[in-house]
Amino acid sequence: MSAHAIFAAAFGYLLGSIPWGIVLTRVTGAGNLREIGSGSTGATNVLRTGRKGLAAATLLLDLLKGLCAVLIAGALWPGAAPLAAIGAVAGHCYPVWLRFNGGKGVATMMGVVLGLAWPLGLVFAVVWLGLLAVLRISSVAGMSAAISAPLAAWALGYSEFIVAGVVMAALVLWRHRSNIARLMAGQEPRVGGKGPSR
Repeated sequence: MSAHAIFAAAFGYLLGSIPWGIVLTRVTGAGNLREIGSGSTGATNVLRTGRKGLAAATLLLDLLKGLCAVLIAGALWPGAAPLAAIGAVAGHCYPVWLRFNGGKGVATMMGVVLGLAWPLGLVFAVVWLGLLAVLRISSVAGMSAAISAPLAAWALGYSEFIVAGVVMAALVLWRHRSNIARLMAGQEPRVGGKGPSR
């Protein structure tokens, strides 16, 4: 692996590891996110504070950090953007600052996919938001969107992003393993509804 590839991956990781959910909830006095719901740093858990605007801001910032990681790394180290993308999602999911226990990576993955190729980002958004609107199950929408990224890369001819897409989708699915178990047991809650929070 070249030095440029290592730098890009490390840069993506550091940018992706910024825990915006925790930062925003602490700054606004919305509570300790680690003691709410699943303890995850992402927007879905922030929503459990009852602050919809704060959850929306978290989602946007998590998306933007992924987008910026890819765009900046691509400009500094041409050809290394896919590694920065993987690094950003890994950083969000496993931030060193939080003992490697972060969020589930969906919003950040959307950001990096959008940065790699906007048509892939569009597919991701349509799948994610469409399923969320219809099913109102955040985990199903997020995992489906993650899986759609490498499939869209293959279908639309972005073969250079397929491997990165598969790796990122695997990370997102792994972070959702408790959700998968609840889905199989028929216990996964819907957005805005009552049910298990972990």
